[in-house]
Amino acid sequence: MSQLKRNSRIVDWFVDILASLLQAVGVWCFIEPCKIAPGGASGIALLINHVTGLPVGTLTLVINIPLLIASFLLLDRKMTLRTVRTLVIMTVCLDWVVAPILPQYVGDRLISSAFGGILAGAGVALIFTRGSTTGGGDIMGKLLQKQFPWMRTGYAIMLVDFVIIGISIPVFGGLEDALYGIISMVCSTQTIDAILYGMNKGTMVLVASKHNRQIAGDIMSQLGRGTTFFKSVGGFSQKESETLMCVVDRKQFYEVKGIIDRWDRNAFVVVSEAKEIYGEGFLDDPRSAAEMEKAAG
Repeated sequence: MSQLKRNSRIVDWFVDILASLLQAVGVWCFIEPCKIAPGGASGIALLINHVTGLPVGTLTLVINIPLLIASFLLLDRKMTLRTVRTLVIMTVCLDWVVAPILPQYVGDRLISSAFGGILAGAGVALIFTRGSTTGGGDIMGKLLQKQFPWMRTGYAIMLVDFVIIGISIPVFGGLEDALYGIISMVCSTQTIDAILYGMNKGTMVLVASKHNRQIAGDIMSQLGRGTTFFKSVGGFSQKESETLMCVVDRKQFYEVKGIIDRWDRNAFVVVSEAKEIYGEGFLDDPRSAAEMEKAAG
């Protein structure tokens, strides 16, 4: 085994343990006493735990067994094996490390559902960075998307989560429990996005103007950002022109808008969020590390 591959596996184990502890604290200390089911296999486990009292971590692992078998046969085998390792570590952390030691928060349910979602989401995001998953809703969503190819994976996972949250209404005994479950799910999703994409976010600006060259010059000289021109043809006029594109840090957009307005207040401008940016002027290219890991096996 090469040194690079050995180091990568050590990092995988470290991240799995850290992420599992974060998720275990979120589920045991905040979500479980709040009596909500925020979706996924852990949500189903919490519902069963409410009725039977069986350990949440062990229930989560058992629920995932048929999903892991289906994933191994129908989806990505390497990802499935990594998920098995992650789930075993999560079970140990939840049932034998966190639950016997840490107390549960029994205060305000809004705080409980929010913090539980944030901690669980942070754990899931860290696991995603190492090419693994927590099983449950992720696998169910991908299997559903495989059966119905027209359905986006994100929508499929959301559908599964909302079904589980809906089931929680009769189990926990009220609509309010489901609403808190949605709050927890939203907090978890936003945390995942913030960790995976938050450091790389920026703003992409497309400009159609007769003064694109002057606008581009000011952006490059005043803000130090690169610009790109695309050949374009107006759909109505059928005239050829150039569309200017630039990507800037979010806090620089106001300055870009000022530059555009100075040259052409009638310019056609499209502004959108860029969730991930890497390369010159931004973060280092993450593909280099990924390619090195792939080359290591």
